[in-house]
Amino acid sequence: MAEGNSRTPDEVKRDIESEREELARAVDRLRAGIGEATDVAGKLRAKLPVVAAGALGVGFFVAGGIGATMRLLARRSREGDPTARVGRFTLVDRG
Repeated sequence: MAEGNSRTPDEVKRDIESEREELARAVDRLRAGIGEATDVAGKLRAKLPVVAAGALGVGFFVAGGIGATMRLLARRSREGDPTARVGRFTLVDRG
């Protein structure tokens, strides 16, 4: 043994074992944290109604939204001869 080193081999072994156990606990915590952070399916499942509503809204916007719907209704109202009118709606004979 070198002079000034007062640790016995048993103390060194206990220190190493203690460090090994602490390292094992840290690895377990890290694995659990990674598992929670990468659980995308679980996070989406918990918020499925919000995600579905958002997807519907984005689809409506990409498809042209209200403007496209109004143009479609306006175009249909100009095609053919009107057969009946109920309020602002008109039934059209296209045949």
